[in-house]
Order: sequence, then structure tokens, then C-alpha cells
Amino acid sequence: QVQLVESGGGLVQAGGSLRLSCAASERTFSRDIMAWFRQAPGKEREFVAAIKWSGSSLYYADSVRGRFTISRDNAKSTVFLQMNSLKPEDTAVYFCAAQSPKYSGIEYRTRAYDLWGQGTQVTVSS
Repeated sequence: QVQLVESGGGLVQAGGSLRLSCAASERTFSRDIMAWFRQAPGKEREFVAAIKWSGSSLYYADSVRGRFTISRDNAKSTVFLQMNSLKPEDTAVYFCAAQSPKYSGIEYRTRAYDLWGQGTQVTVSS
């Protein structure tokens, strides 16, 4: 069964840190590109970060570059998002996603991702 399950969200004060995890079924984790997106209330879902299977290629949205770090543990079929120096504007539901194999390069559009987790809430208080 293809499945993505996020965890690690919660409430944190501005300046704090959280680490999100995305556990994937083996079949899902074989996808070359895994990513994190987020969706704030009343806003569209937006790209946060992506990583290729090898882990050598990392991609970040400008809004999180330098504060967030994406990584993956292939042995555990898990993708992580380490979030430091959190800001109130980082408040959102964070989703893990697997990019469709129809696309060869990193895609920032949600439509290029065909497997999604249920999301985990991150709330940053000021």
C-alpha cells in the first residue's frame, strides 16, 4: 500500500525549532524526488523543500532557505524537515509528497506530486 505519514508538528514559540518526519512505504520511497509543502489558512499550498533519492540535491523555497533543512534516511524510508528559527508566518499544515515519475526534474508545482500525506499542523506563536 502506498502511504505517507507525517509527524512532529506542534506549537512552538518564535525562534524555536521543530523536526518533521515523513514515514513512507517502501514503494513510495523509491520515488526519486520527495518534498515538503505547506498550506496556511486561506492560502494556496506552497513548495517548501525537496530532495532527490541520492540526497545530494536539495532545493528550498526562498522563504525557508537557511532556516530549514531537508534530509532523508533511505534505510528507514523516512524524509525529515528540520525547521529552525521559526517565525509566525511559518504557521501552516505541512505535507509530505512524492513527485510523479512523469516529471524528470525538480518540480515546485503541486500538480507534479501525486502522492500526499495527511499533513501535520505547525503553529508558531509570536
